[in-house]
Amino acid sequence: ELGLHGFEATLIPVLSFEFISLESLFEKLSHPECYGGLVFTSPRALEAIKICLKENSKNEAWLKSLKQRWNTKPAYVVGKATASLVEEIGLIPQGEKSGNAEKLAEYICSREKPNSSALLFPCGALKREVLPTVLREKGIALESLTVYQTTQHADLQESLSSYFSQQGIPASVVFFSPSGVKFCLQHVQKLSGDFVNHIKFAAIGPTTAEAMEAAGIPVSCTAESPTPQDLAAGIQKALHLQNC
Repeated sequence: ELGLHGFEATLIPVLSFEFISLESLFEKLSHPECYGGLVFTSPRALEAIKICLKENSKNEAWLKSLKQRWNTKPAYVVGKATASLVEEIGLIPQGEKSGNAEKLAEYICSREKPNSSALLFPCGALKREVLPTVLREKGIALESLTVYQTTQHADLQESLSSYFSQQGIPASVVFFSPSGVKFCLQHVQKLSGDFVNHIKFAAIGPTTAEAMEAAGIPVSCTAESPTPQDLAAGIQKALHLQNC
């Protein structure tokens, strides 16, 4: 998408994920009758389920009855990437136009009754408290289970250094998560030196933009929704306004 807008984009992996508590996750998935539905705010949570389903016996149980039983309940998702992975495991996603946790929480509150069965929420260790807090305030039970941990990608520093030495200072740097800001920013600032003020910093959404502002960097654009098209349009606008 960025290429179609005339940009040359380099993707540098920032994060590594370690999956945990998978036995506990499948144990909970084996009891749809205990829950009112599922909530997914990250593609990684679905990857955790897919790892569980690689085991033949678990996959068999899923295909034979569990998938069907979960499909009588809602599977709430935050965006398109998560929605397509939910479809891959055979469930029907709802709420994919939300785009962030705040809007998904509102969507869930408009559909769920207080004091009904808890929603199962497989999530990461760094999950934000927005969604659990909003649901708690509305009396909607949520059972969180941490299924992955986020760490800095082993090659991050090396990848950034080689980018700067080969291609120089980028016109724009895009962050896709608060963790990305946390792990990357100091390296980018160090490698850019005095030229850091020439870089247009872009965010995939409001949560990431907040993390960037908190870290003291100006946000030149935030994608209207977290899609490649909106991101490309936002960057193009930010760069053209400065006549770069």
